[in-house]
Amino acid sequence: LVPIVPAPLGVWRPIVRTALLHGWRRASGVCAGVALANGLFIGMAWTGLATVQPGTAVYNVLQWGGCLYLAWLGVNLARSPGTPIVLDSPHSAAAGHAPGWMYALRMGLTSGLLNPKNALFYASLFTLLAGTAREVQALYGLWMVSVVLAWDLLVAGVAGHPFVVQRFAQHLRWIERCTGAVLLAIAIGIALHALRQ
Repeated sequence: LVPIVPAPLGVWRPIVRTALLHGWRRASGVCAGVALANGLFIGMAWTGLATVQPGTAVYNVLQWGGCLYLAWLGVNLARSPGTPIVLDSPHSAAAGHAPGWMYALRMGLTSGLLNPKNALFYASLFTLLAGTAREVQALYGLWMVSVVLAWDLLVAGVAGHPFVVQRFAQHLRWIERCTGAVLLAIAIGIALHALRQ
């Protein structure tokens, strides 16, 4: 199985903010944009790795680079004191009319595409899958996009309830640490796989 890590916290802010100010339906546009950005990164990683065969120098560099990146990201999350979530108050929102769904989609797409961690993360994961059948890789990619979309829609849905968001923020430190532990486990798995080759 390919472990799935929810969208980075930097992407959650526009989702949560849009849900609080304009409702979950408009926030679903941001979610769709983020999922589309992830799909584009997955597609690039999938097609790019088609030319990289196990045992080649390029494959080894990508594999170890991805391993080091995931380890670095995992250590940073595990040591995180908790990323603060600062939300604008709904009462401070401008009285102008709410942005449309397509605007929200473009905002989510831009937010996802401008996050270089997404590209590195998926390239790292697909390096590990380079030896599997292309059809299986495509199914993994579809699965990852679906899980990211479902997770973001869940975040948007609960964001309409400030109490839930406040409780989530209180436990964010441990959520980030657990995510860091998962990423470190993935990095160790990649390293062990590489050393056995």
